[in-house]
Amino acid sequence: MKPGQQTNIDTIAAIATAPGSGGIGIVRVSGPAASQVAVGVLGHCPAPRHAAYLAFKEADGNLIDRGIAIYYPGPHSYTGEDVLELQAHGGTALMQILLKRCLQLGARQAEPGEFTRRAYLNDKLDLAQAEAVADVINAATEEAARSAVRSLSGEFSTTIHALLDRLVDLRMYVEACLDFPEEEIDFITQGRVAEKLAAIRQQLDEVFAQARQGNLLREGIQVVLVGQPNVGKSSLMNQLAGEEVAIVTPVAGTTRDTIRNAIQIQGIPLHVTDTAGLRETSDEIEKEGIARTWRALENAHIALLLVDAAHDIGEMEKSILARLPAFLPKIWLHNKIDLHQEAPRIVVREQESHIYLSAKTGSGLELLKAELLKLAGWQPAGEGVFMARARHLSAMEDVRTHLLNAEAHLKQSELLAEELRLAQEALSSITGEFSADDLLGEIFSRFCIGK
Repeated sequence: MKPGQQTNIDTIAAIATAPGSGGIGIVRVSGPAASQVAVGVLGHCPAPRHAAYLAFKEADGNLIDRGIAIYYPGPHSYTGEDVLELQAHGGTALMQILLKRCLQLGARQAEPGEFTRRAYLNDKLDLAQAEAVADVINAATEEAARSAVRSLSGEFSTTIHALLDRLVDLRMYVEACLDFPEEEIDFITQGRVAEKLAAIRQQLDEVFAQARQGNLLREGIQVVLVGQPNVGKSSLMNQLAGEEVAIVTPVAGTTRDTIRNAIQIQGIPLHVTDTAGLRETSDEIEKEGIARTWRALENAHIALLLVDAAHDIGEMEKSILARLPAFLPKIWLHNKIDLHQEAPRIVVREQESHIYLSAKTGSGLELLKAELLKLAGWQPAGEGVFMARARHLSAMEDVRTHLLNAEAHLKQSELLAEELRLAQEALSSITGEFSADDLLGEIFSRFCIGK
């Protein structure tokens, strides 16, 4: 039985369509009482997997609505259980009435992600595919949606299972040889264990690279604009967004709070934060804005440091630089080149990029976009990119560590076998063969209700 598996399954119900009004709304029911709910709402249970146009009725026989009902007997359903879907007009009040009727007939309100959790527990999806359901729904760009669908269809899981098969085969060989210690055979050399370990690690690195690309598509890049007041941060924000999302005036200190906007570059979500100009001030509101600037930098992936191209990097910029997290990647932006008729360009100094641009005219903006993607580690998306989460990357890093430890213990058979076991366990956690209850709770609690 999987972690979180229940022995006594009840029946759940929820509105499966997005909140608000729409042409069609769906109430979904899953569990052993689904056919009983169908009889109560429809008068009878429809033929399996056939769409029937029927009247939906209250307990007293009054009409709720007319719509489409479909009954899916388990295990041939999304959750693996008996499932009933009621499609009615998508009015907010009407959906609530229909849901209330299902609850009266023995169902209970579903928790967030509970339908998909049941699909996972009933082996309709593995854990990586289940997570991809939420990623498909929440995908912010076309590329992210395509990658999420690839994960949902099982491409990511298939890749992980191919790695697992090689790892399990190697474990079986090592464990079998440990059972015959009296045999004076160098089974490590004879079995080419070192070569097989190196091949597995190389394959893991290839999968990790694909997963990292997918994680960028899912999470996006957190970018924070930093600099002195009136250096052009808000103008750059507007250029990147393609609209006037930040107020621009000649008055220093106009931006007093952080302004966030989500855009995309080549399908990669870019979460840009415009911040208050950093300077000494006695204004309490501006002080709070500056404090929020520093807090925003704590979660940033990249900092864009804006300076006036005419003044270059001065003492104030150096003091800002000194307070930035040492690990935070930075791009220097020398703004307002339009005032001096300069051409946009990029220069590398001490391994940091300096881009000369105009936030007012947009000149040099493409150089900045390309550099952002390069610094984030993005490669042009191919058909092999699948959606991945931070926990997937963490698990693969654990696998890599255990494989390296295994290589270091080639002469110590018991330690070698243990490291291979730990590597398999870490890799299996991605698709859910080894998953703690608290991990499942964390994953599915982030789903929307009805999915």
